[in-house]
Amino acid sequence: MNQGELVVKVGIADMKVIKSPLTIRTSGLGSCVGVVIYDKKMEIAGLAHIMLPDSALAKSGELNSAKFANTAIKELIRLITIQGGRIHALDAKIAGGAQMFPNLAGSDIMRIGPRNVEAVKDELNKHKIRILSSDVGGNKGRTIEFDPTTTFLTIRTVNEGVKSI
Repeated sequence: MNQGELVVKVGIADMKVIKSPLTIRTSGLGSCVGVVIYDKKMEIAGLAHIMLPDSALAKSGELNSAKFANTAIKELIRLITIQGGRIHALDAKIAGGAQMFPNLAGSDIMRIGPRNVEAVKDELNKHKIRILSSDVGGNKGRTIEFDPTTTFLTIRTVNEGVKSI
């Protein structure tokens, strides 16, 4: 197995769960929020690429639960526990939620990034999952990758380089 096969990619409005030695990555986080929920001891992690704060914003038709904070976090917890994660041992790390159009920040509708961050924090709090670290806000895009073995969330921010939290 080569290095490329060890990384599971998560698309926009998508979620996946992995076990070590795999890592999990999502790209294109602007106003979207990447939420990683993991069980450190079991080395299981799930990542959701959340686009919007609330499923009430959904248009009619089939609901994509990964798209909204209020549905994605609940579903991600369910998927992690199916794989052996323990609810009482889950922690989270989050990144994203940029204000991609700062000149429109006065409009609540255009404050998607900050509203996404608030909704994600509220949902994690409802499920009593601690946020151990975060890198949110700003006005630049991010790519994140999580390793369930080390529990490092590596963040590559446009024009700002790479850091781990």
